[in-house]
Parts: sequence; structure tokens; C-alpha cells
Amino acid sequence: MTARPALLWFRDDLRLSDNPALRAAIDRGHLICLYILDTSAERRPLGAAARWWLSRSLTALSEAIAAKGGELLVLRGDPAEVLPDVVERTGSGYVAWNRRYDSAAIALDKALKATLTEAGTAVESFNANLLNEPWQVKTKTDGPFKVFTPYWRAVREGGEPAAPLPAPARLSKATLPAALRKRILTVADLALEPTRPDWAGGLRESWTPGEDGARHRLDAFLDETLAGYREARDRPDRLSTSRLSPHLRFGEISPRQIWHAAQAARQAGNTPGSAADVEKFFSEIGWREFSYHLLFHNPDLASVSYDRRFDAMSWEKDKTGLRAWQKGLTGYPIVDAGLRELWQTGWMHNRVRMITASFLIKHLLTDWRAGEAWFWDTLVDADPANNPASWQWVAGSGADAAPYFRVFNPVTQGEKFDPKGVYVRRFVPELAGLDDKFIHRPWEAPASALKQTGIVLGRDYPKPVIALDFGRRRALDAFAALRSE
Repeated sequence: MTARPALLWFRDDLRLSDNPALRAAIDRGHLICLYILDTSAERRPLGAAARWWLSRSLTALSEAIAAKGGELLVLRGDPAEVLPDVVERTGSGYVAWNRRYDSAAIALDKALKATLTEAGTAVESFNANLLNEPWQVKTKTDGPFKVFTPYWRAVREGGEPAAPLPAPARLSKATLPAALRKRILTVADLALEPTRPDWAGGLRESWTPGEDGARHRLDAFLDETLAGYREARDRPDRLSTSRLSPHLRFGEISPRQIWHAAQAARQAGNTPGSAADVEKFFSEIGWREFSYHLLFHNPDLASVSYDRRFDAMSWEKDKTGLRAWQKGLTGYPIVDAGLRELWQTGWMHNRVRMITASFLIKHLLTDWRAGEAWFWDTLVDADPANNPASWQWVAGSGADAAPYFRVFNPVTQGEKFDPKGVYVRRFVPELAGLDDKFIHRPWEAPASALKQTGIVLGRDYPKPVIALDFGRRRALDAFAALRSE
């Protein structure tokens, strides 16, 4: 063990188990654990809901590190300046981090590695958050994949992912110079959580950020939800999905851990999930992988249409419609329930994400970037790859995208996937008294039924902001014209 301390720079990997950069740093010397809240202009700033999650996750990480004898240093600033300064002040001889895949992060890491190496500090980076690096999976012509199914087939043919690393038993804390210790912040000092107003009550009730929370969520999914997942995952009226996405977003758990835990549970007979359920679950992990594959090869995925023909799209400038959508006041119950679930909990069921996105893009003919930006600000799992890739998929502008003529009907989608209106009643309580027959189409309810439940459309619940037939025809015409150019 060398006399010079080793430094681990935490980023989107806020865990101690299956953390290859942590393992490498431990082997090099007394450890400095560092987190820098990035205030530079180069990277996209976190949305409000993600900032709340980050605050809780950092607190959990700090406590976990302290329990093992270490300390998490929290600083704020431009990492291009902060990290070299910490390395110089502490005399660190080795720096490790786990990779990120947006273009700004890649550029930063390359520049930092060059700067630190030139100054005599060894630097290593690792893959901690993906099954495969985005550049490792290639087509037969040595290029990136553009369609999910052959991409995922290639991944599966590559065999099982490596086994996850265990958490270290102890952490050996390095001694810090007094001048640096004075600069250390608490997580509270970062002011990541809302105060006036404090709108995070629903988030606190819904989530337990941190590595322990991630493990408990995975265990609950394997025990309670995996059975029947293949069919039930589209039902927002049930506990039907893993809800691991925010934990993955902040690296509180790795896809390798999830993969091997599901395989082990199935092989041991500890989960009632079938092989088909497990494979479907794995394919959802695959979509996350594919999104990062796309982001790496298309760095402007969140701002530029993958299919450049969409640059000529004539989007509507309907600020009223967009605002109604954001507030969950479109008059279409499944859409409104989804946007209100998002606002209350920082999360939305995946099927409903598709329905709400389709409604905004197709029926309201609103630029997909407006929806992507709203999700970025309000989702606790707002992910630089998944979020834009999914929005472009729905828009028809992305890789392996939904065909332009696929327009989700929010009424029939609601009736199919929330047949008893359980989901709608949970998040749109003003409609709770309506009969199941009208819960997804309240404008068709007879006056007597509305009166009995005390609902006046346009007062207690909005009338539809747009006629579905009109919106669908307008979208099909616009998209067809785009495709013919």
C-alpha cells in the first residue's frame, strides 16, 4: 500500500457494492471518497425531482461510507477545477471513477485524465452502470445498432454478464489537510431539496433513495411482482413493474446485480416468476442498454431528432394545450392520471408514459422536446439516455421508433390497461364516483350520473382539450407529409 492516498470520484454510482472504481482505489492506498456537485455550464443540470433524489441518495451514501470507517467529501463547483485542486492538496497518487456516457462528461473525463496524468497522478476509469460498453456491441459491418431486437440478440449471444463485486468490509480513511477540510460541505449545504414551497411530500412517501432502498426494492420485486410480469407490466392499476429505474439512474444498484439476483432467485426456486417473466424483465434492462448505445453514438439525442427528416416538422405552438397536459387537465382521465402521478411521486408507469407522450406529440402536435424537458424536470429517474430515446421512439423520430401512424387512443388504452379505473381514481379523485363504463370517457356519462357524483364538466373536471379524431387526423396528415418529402 502506497503512502500517497487514492481518490475515488463518485458520480452516477452512489453505492459501495459492485463498484469497480471503489475496489481499484481501495487496493491503492488510504481512501478519499469525493462527490462534486457540478455547477459548470457544460453538462445538463439536473431537474428538480432528480435533485431531491440526489440529496437523499448522497445522505445514504455518506452514512454507509461512515459506517465502514470512511468519509464522503462533498464539494461544489466545476469538476475541471475542483478535482485537480483536491488531488494536489491531498497528494493523491491514484484517481478512479466510473464512466458516464453523455458527450460533455466524456470530454470532461478525457481532459481531466490528461491533466492529472501529466501531473504524475495515475488515473483509471471503469464500467459500473452498464452490462456492456456502448462501443462494444457492434453490427456485422462493425457499426452501431439502430434497431433494438438485433442489438439485444447480439448482447444475449455474448453470454451472461460478469458477477457483481461485493461491498468492501472496511474503508481506510485518508488524512485531509486542514485547508481542504474547511471547504467540505454537508449534503444539506447543497440545497438540493425544495423548501418554499416544499412540494416533495409525495416523493418522500413513495421512495427510499440509497443503496439499501434499492436492494429492498429489488427483493420486493423478485418476491411479489416478477410472477406474471410479462403480461402484467402494462397495468398501471397494479403493482406490476420493478420501480428500480431511479435507483439505476443514480447507480445505487447495478444492472449486473439485478441480473444475477433474478437469475439466482429463479434457479433457487425462490421466486414464482417464469422463464418468460425473467426474460421479459431482462429485455427491459436491455432497452436501457440500447438507449445508452444510442446516446453514445448520437450525443445530441435530447435536442436533435435522430431522423433528421423531423427537422422539417411543423409543430403546433399550443401553449394552452401544453400547460393543460403538464397539469393533468386535458380532460382525458388516463393522461391526466399519469401527469398527476408524475407530479405527486416523481414517477410514472411506463405504459402511461407512452400514452401521455403520444397524446402530447400526436394529438396536440407538440414538439417531443417539450415533453422530454418536462419529464427531465419532474422525474426522479430522469436519465440522459432513456428519457430522450423514449420520447423520440414515441415521436417516430428515433431509432427503432414507433411508426408515425401509431397514435395511442387514451380512451381505449385506459379501458384496456385500467379496466376498472383503479389507477384513474387514485390520481384523479374527482372522477372516483363515476361508473366504470364512463371512468375513461366522462363526457359520455349521462347528466344524471354526473349529477349524482357531483361533477360538472368544465368546472370540477375539464372537458377534453381536443377531439381525438381531429387530433389523430391532423397528426397523420402532418407526419405523412413529412415522410413524403
